[in-house]
Amino acid sequence: MSLAISIIDAFTKEPFRGNPAAVCVLEEERGAEWMQRVAAEMNLPETAFLRRRQDGSYDLRWFTSTHEVDLCGHATLASGHYLWTNGQLRQDEPARFHTRSGLLTAERTEEGITLDFPAERAEPVNAPEELIEGLGLIPRFVGRNRMDYLVEVDSEATVRTLRPDLGLLARVEARGVIVTSKGAPGASPAYDFVSRAFYPATGTDEDPVTGSAHCALAPYWQRRLRKDEFLAYQASARGGELRIALRGGRVFMTGRAVTVLTGQLKV
Repeated sequence: MSLAISIIDAFTKEPFRGNPAAVCVLEEERGAEWMQRVAAEMNLPETAFLRRRQDGSYDLRWFTSTHEVDLCGHATLASGHYLWTNGQLRQDEPARFHTRSGLLTAERTEEGITLDFPAERAEPVNAPEELIEGLGLIPRFVGRNRMDYLVEVDSEATVRTLRPDLGLLARVEARGVIVTSKGAPGASPAYDFVSRAFYPATGTDEDPVTGSAHCALAPYWQRRLRKDEFLAYQASARGGELRIALRGGRVFMTGRAVTVLTGQLKV
């Protein structure tokens, strides 16, 4: 028996940029242990497993190479791209996903694929010692939500050149650490904010483009910049651009995706 599986680069329109995810549509129930083994074999930032319900919506689970996670943006965007590209949804039909973070939706728009995700506000906290030492700087702000620490630093240059001690960050009691700043003034494109995201505790030293991190970044920069719509950039080596709108406690993220590999998973 074999199952179709694809690798899709999300939050980019160019192959080999953005954030890669494997997407696999299951024909029957599979256990978490099996999914985790497949995700380890894929060895990508995330592997998404989909199973269609009778009403046309999908169960969706996300796994890194070592852990199942509660929320993932880029693999959700990749899942929607897969369903539309392979004719499993009509082009004008929204994708509905049942996940560990509730019902999430994705829609095709002129600018790409728009995800509807929950806002995950980071509240101010005292920074643990491992966080400060791991980043090697004095932050402007430290907050935490149910998943991650969010750290604001002084400039885009600091974000882009940061070389954290990943061993120390892995000891921080959180899924990961998001580092952000305002976009550099006068830059082109003019990004409202930039970020990077580190998840060594869950098997990903640095995530290329992290949709779920922007569930914390959007409400944070809404308060700081007093606006509801943003052009954001995640400044990893692969890089990725997101258009974001915050409305009624929901974060709407828009990006593109491109399939780079299709194949058969032997099971």
